[in-house]
Amino acid sequence: MKQSISFLTLGVADLPRSRAFYQALGWRESEGSQESVAFYQVGTLALALFGRADLAEDAATSAVGSGFPGFSLAHNVASEDAVLDTLADAVAAGGTLVRPADRAPWGGFRGYFSDPDGFLWEVCYNPFFPLDAKGFVQLP
Repeated sequence: MKQSISFLTLGVADLPRSRAFYQALGWRESEGSQESVAFYQVGTLALALFGRADLAEDAATSAVGSGFPGFSLAHNVASEDAVLDTLADAVAAGGTLVRPADRAPWGGFRGYFSDPDGFLWEVCYNPFFPLDAKGFVQLP
């Protein structure tokens, strides 16, 4: 299998609410979106928002489940101030501050918010993984 991820699909409880949240953060929805699914180009990856029950049905599994999902999404930024600004923007858009920004044990600066469905987003400044000219993380 080729080492790549093409789409990350989040099963959301209320698609219009989730669309409004990401729009308030400045995300632009793709013209390929439909009433039942929202698509966003995220660098070389696509993020999709799809109704939780519909996603579970599509995967032939149960939609029942709650609590910590065992993963987080990350948004790396170019400075500590950008971490603070991004967390504030997320809260203003309807997200919940989960962990205020602070210094990480490994030397970076990060905080967490959750979107309206509880998906965790880490906002991180990592001086060891610089961003390229387009704002994408460059792993060593």
